[in-house]
Amino acid sequence: MATTVTAKGQVTIPKPVRDLLGIVPGSRVDFHRAADGSVVLTRADRKRPASRFEKLRGHAGGGLDTDAIMALTRGET
Repeated sequence: MATTVTAKGQVTIPKPVRDLLGIVPGSRVDFHRAADGSVVLTRADRKRPASRFEKLRGHAGGGLDTDAIMALTRGET
């Protein structure tokens, strides 16, 4: 993806990149040089956006404990 640099040295981060990194207005970003000489853009205010699987972690239903879930899995209820 390419973008144009303004006279003030500003660029617009393409939407797919913003979505990938979870960049929203007010987010801080960091630029650093990689070992191969390329420049990498990362979020500076958090590690990385949660994956769709991480967002579901811990959501087993309406307050069921592990024993109740296992009983449902085994068909014991």
